[in-house]
Amino acid sequence: MAGSPKDNKAPAPFADPILAARLEAIKQLAGGLTGRVAVMDHSFNVIYANESAWSSASTRDSDGRLAKCYEAFAHRSDPCGTCPAIKVFDTPEIQSVSCQSGGDGTACGMHQAFPLASGHGDIGSMLVLFKDEQFRISIDLTPVSEEQPLPAVRESLGELIGRSPAMQQLFDMTVLIADSAGTVLIQGESGTGKEVLARTIHALSRRKEHPFVVVDCGALPETLLESELFGHVKGAFTGAVADKRGLFEEADGGTIFLDEIADTAPVFQAKLLRVLQEGEIKRVGGARPISVDVRVISAANKDLAELVKAKLFRQDLYYRLAVLPLFLPPLRERREDIPLLVRHFVAASCVRHRQTVRHVAEKTMRALSNAPWPGNIRELQHYIERGVVTTDGPSLGCEELVAIVAETEQESLRSASRGAVAQTERTRIVDALKKTAGNRLKAAKLLKISRASLYNKLRAYHID
Repeated sequence: MAGSPKDNKAPAPFADPILAARLEAIKQLAGGLTGRVAVMDHSFNVIYANESAWSSASTRDSDGRLAKCYEAFAHRSDPCGTCPAIKVFDTPEIQSVSCQSGGDGTACGMHQAFPLASGHGDIGSMLVLFKDEQFRISIDLTPVSEEQPLPAVRESLGELIGRSPAMQQLFDMTVLIADSAGTVLIQGESGTGKEVLARTIHALSRRKEHPFVVVDCGALPETLLESELFGHVKGAFTGAVADKRGLFEEADGGTIFLDEIADTAPVFQAKLLRVLQEGEIKRVGGARPISVDVRVISAANKDLAELVKAKLFRQDLYYRLAVLPLFLPPLRERREDIPLLVRHFVAASCVRHRQTVRHVAEKTMRALSNAPWPGNIRELQHYIERGVVTTDGPSLGCEELVAIVAETEQESLRSASRGAVAQTERTRIVDALKKTAGNRLKAAKLLKISRASLYNKLRAYHID
């Protein structure tokens, strides 16, 4: 890894609370791993390394100061060549960097590097996983002896399925973070499997014997959402005829999954922030705080960082939720996984509908692999099930499934058309508000729509 040979003193502890929380979570996770894990700053000073990493290190300053990464892990006195991990700092939108062992800049054996963002959104440091010859990270973290061959590419983790490099990275990170106490933010398009990932994290954690509670934040109005999550006391509002425990209390000891967190209102976001900061809730209409031990996993199909910039989501809550961020790639970016998913869905659907397991012809599989799948894995699963139910015979015929794919492409075109119309309408509304200096009544008259319709569209298009 490249780094500056000067300033070899260990960095001061993180002043940023988000970075400090992430480092503490990594320490808890990596302490007992046989795999080598380290955290480096911009200058490639080793901020933290687990015992497995230090056992293979060649140097550690006698006065306790941590070495440069190239000294500790590449056994060099001078910096390496250009390190692939520098992309983590140079290109903030990168989710991770993978490096092949060997070659310039990877003498340390680095396998993957992940950015660690500070509370201000800048990349303050990076988490590095090393490629080891004698050990592997698995669900039970079992050491592999030198005589045993290295394991083949993993095709699944819990209910997650995939052989692609993107999914292998996700599997590694999921195992690494599953047993921590840190909050997890899962981002990805609709239908990519965010709830499945959240369930997998819960199933791999020490909380697996406790409840896993799912909340669709986008499906509930603000007042009902607050009551559902925090509970209410008798008489708090009309219809509150008795005290009610909230879902945070129901999930005590376990995990709560807040889906579509981007669709929540600012007032609710402020109350959720307090729960994350204090570890306690107050029922609606109540004054007594109630302590809860709940791990929060949230998900969004929108870019929360962009919503923060647009002042549509609280920045402080974003950094609290994204201590451990994960990204689920869309299906079009992991097409090599489609045959694996198709076979899995065909087998599961045949069992569910009491049919003999069907075969998918190679020509059909190619057509499915090349389809756009704007609805991602959920859409693929639904179309496979439809094909199983509406056809018979030992195999799924190409004609039936290719017809489904054609329908998918047509729907994609219709979606694109609707998106263009919506963008045009949004632009007209913004222009009308500018012309009327923000007067909504005048803007509605200018647009020739009712004021109620304008308010609905302002909410729908997230226009402040």
